[in-house]
Amino acid sequence: MFITSLKRIVRTGFVNFWRNGFLSFAAVVVITLSLCAFGGLIFGSAFGRALLTNVKDKVDVNVYFTLTAQESDILAVVQDIKKLPEVASTTYMSSDQVLANFKTKWQDNAYMMQGLDEIGSNPFPAMLTIKAKDPGQYAGIAHFLQTKNPQDASGIPLIEKVNYEQNKLVIDRLGRIIPAAEKAGSIIALILILVAVIVVWNTIRLIIFTERDEISVMKLVGASNTYIRGPLVVSGIMYGLVSAVITLIVMAVFSYWSTALIFRFAGIQIAADFSTVVNIFSQYFAQNFGQIFIIIIGAGIILGGVSSYIAARKYLKV
Repeated sequence: MFITSLKRIVRTGFVNFWRNGFLSFAAVVVITLSLCAFGGLIFGSAFGRALLTNVKDKVDVNVYFTLTAQESDILAVVQDIKKLPEVASTTYMSSDQVLANFKTKWQDNAYMMQGLDEIGSNPFPAMLTIKAKDPGQYAGIAHFLQTKNPQDASGIPLIEKVNYEQNKLVIDRLGRIIPAAEKAGSIIALILILVAVIVVWNTIRLIIFTERDEISVMKLVGASNTYIRGPLVVSGIMYGLVSAVITLIVMAVFSYWSTALIFRFAGIQIAADFSTVVNIFSQYFAQNFGQIFIIIIGAGIILGGVSSYIAARKYLKV
């Protein structure tokens, strides 16, 4: 008996989906737009994380050692810095490496090469680039260097300059922007979800309103609330499933063409400066397709099914 009733409910739900025609189309459009907005939020969150990661990777602190500092003393300081829990990575370049990089960069500039020849000796100090695990930790690293003030055997300081103060404004702003962006993203997500639920619920209420007379007749002849509500929920789930499939197709197309769009609107140079965000949409969609599929399909079913379930309550009170 239960199986028979379930088959009838599902069949009636499918029939209602096709019979409603334009209203079903309107419901699918509304749910699709809501899911696309939700998908846009997913992409926007991924893009924001990639962009912030890119900016964080470009922020660092450079330590310039004195020209007289011995290599062994410098390497000892480097090892001490690596042991700091705030340090994510370090890149050390000896004065000879810095000079070689300079010559490679300016090899086509005759004036630069001539000036370097006139100096005679190597004017570039050894340099250590420090990347912290979090932008807010650079101040602690700079304080450690100032407090430690490493010196050689004769008491001469090994460190000539730390460029923390020049980068401090960018580092401080980045430290404020990251948590603010994460908080704003959460708030926007909640607002979009609330708006989507309200819009979808009202659209499905309109569909159910057109069937109110049929529902009243079924109630009067003794049909149970489950038997009446069941086909409406099945139709709502179909609205959600169709909308979710359309949304996934839209997201796939967008992710495929995202690189071309970034180059077109942001410009090649900007895209090159932020290379990790160029392919972020296509890479993120491909790597997380299973998770995105479950989220979008689940959201569609919930929006369609639950909205239909709630919207039908008014017309079951006969």
